Amino acid sequence: MTKENLQAEKKYNKWIVALSVIIPLAVAALFGVNLRKLGFDVEPLSFLPPIYATVNGVTAVVLIAAFIAIKNKNIKLHERLMKTAIALSVAFLVMYVAYHMTSDSTKFGGEGVIKYAYYFILITHILLSIVIIPFVLITYVRAITNNIERHKKIAKITFPMWLYVAITGVIVYLMISPYYV
Repeated sequence: MTKENLQAEKKYNKWIVALSVIIPLAVAALFGVNLRKLGFDVEPLSFLPPIYATVNGVTAVVLIAAFIAIKNKNIKLHERLMKTAIALSVAFLVMYVAYHMTSDSTKFGGEGVIKYAYYFILITHILLSIVIIPFVLITYVRAITNNIERHKKIAKITFPMWLYVAITGVIVYLMISPYYV
């Protein structure tokens, strides 16, 4: 790694830290804001959950395709797919927040073992969806600054974690979907 590559990477560190803090805090704050309860005349965006669950599923497929592309040394395809995965994750986040700002949260109605499985999957999904933010940003910055060895090293952690978040997002939706009003 050259000194220039490391300097280029370092200039992004403040953005990585800022976004890694701001995004989860903004989502948490907006999650608690229900526009309808505040008196705004907005329709509940109740059509969004199957759409953003599908976006999560597509993200998982894109991540796997990107992994295959890089294993086959198709760097350009890998780059395009990874940018697509990031865009899909941003789209998911926007739809998720919009849904929760206009609709009441849905309670899981399952009982017994399935309830514990649901909450385990949900909690690990939420925690890792927060943790994944700096990992994705660092991995991306290392790629665009051409710190390829460092990129590969962190990508080995980022990929399975991001894939887990994408897949469990779909699972959470499938498990809670019978309880949507």
